[in-house]
Amino acid sequence: MLVLFLLPLLGWAAHAPARPADKTDTLRLESSVVAMGSAYSVAVYGDDRTRMEEAVDAAFEEVRRLDQMLSNYKPESELSEVNRLAAAKPVQVTPELFSLLSACLEYSRESEGAFDITVGPLMKVWGFYKGTGRLPHRAEIRGVLEQVGYRNVVLDAANRTVRFAREGVELDPGGIGKGYAVDRMIDVLKQYGIRTALVSASGSSIYGLGAPPGEKGWRVEIRDPKEESKSVAEVYLKDESMSTSGNYEKFFRAEGRIYSHVMDPRTGWPAQGVLSVSVIAPRTLDSEAWTKPLFVNGRAWAAKHKPSGLRAFFCEDTPEQTCAWLQ
Repeated sequence: MLVLFLLPLLGWAAHAPARPADKTDTLRLESSVVAMGSAYSVAVYGDDRTRMEEAVDAAFEEVRRLDQMLSNYKPESELSEVNRLAAAKPVQVTPELFSLLSACLEYSRESEGAFDITVGPLMKVWGFYKGTGRLPHRAEIRGVLEQVGYRNVVLDAANRTVRFAREGVELDPGGIGKGYAVDRMIDVLKQYGIRTALVSASGSSIYGLGAPPGEKGWRVEIRDPKEESKSVAEVYLKDESMSTSGNYEKFFRAEGRIYSHVMDPRTGWPAQGVLSVSVIAPRTLDSEAWTKPLFVNGRAWAAKHKPSGLRAFFCEDTPEQTCAWLQ
């Protein structure tokens, strides 16, 4: 989770101007909404309160629209329809969903399978869909592993269809949904003329547009994975995103060990050895997607295979907890 120093309030708020800007008072508005199973917060600066309110309302409408497309909890969503039907026949989808699924398969190829949108059956057998977690039998894990693997998703660009190569495959948007929503919300705010904004999805994926008055960017801190009240790094975001995956987000203890929700889809077991990974990228879709394979594959792999243009901060599970930027 990212500590949002510039989002202390929930609900609409117009703050007193921080300083004059071309003889026009600078206003700050904040609001939040729950959608796609996450809390989305927005802070914007501008000089037209009505326009700012309209922009934030439109951004929230966009995330609600995406919920209707990507939710795997709503039977009527486009993604749910794919999960129901694609094992039996090719399912034609919207250009938007097809493009997003194509990006997911590319992340899978580039990460050697450590990112995988078909991880859904594993998340269920480990109990993370219900938010509690359980230690499954090895036979259960072996059973669902047959249903997991991005190569089971067959995309036909000519007909814009999705087909599953076997029964039981299930797409899970958990690894990219929030990041994609944040990017789309930023696009909507730009369309309304907003040039300075911070959009956060549950504090784990965030985009800083422009910079607040008098600042070099939006200031955020990366929390200590073992102590929520402490931080291990500070960054300023300006026209870029930051996403964090940590073993403290969803986890349970069993047989003296901690098992987190960050799953290695190739083995069927939660990744070990890393406590958290933060990725800074131009798009939130990329920063969110890449936190998972970097977490799963570890620092040594990341040093060789991390895409250019991304920065990564690792906290590793060593005796004294090592936290540092990837060089």
